[in-house]
Amino acid sequence: MDTRLIELLVCPVCKGPLQRPAQSQLLVCPADRLGFPIRDGIPVMLENEAVALDENGAPLPSVPASQA
Repeated sequence: MDTRLIELLVCPVCKGPLQRPAQSQLLVCPADRLGFPIRDGIPVMLENEAVALDENGAPLPSVPASQA
């Protein structure tokens, strides 16, 4: 993914800057600790598709809706 494109994109939740860690398929918002997936080279910038991240930037295990 082109780094110029990453510089133009912002977090859809807080409008803050995004980062792309090396070898990651996520665009990361450090302020909200959310990761937005990149699928087939296209960032999915939907809040309901975001992955919660821990303080180290690793994805948290998801909890099925039936257990939440």
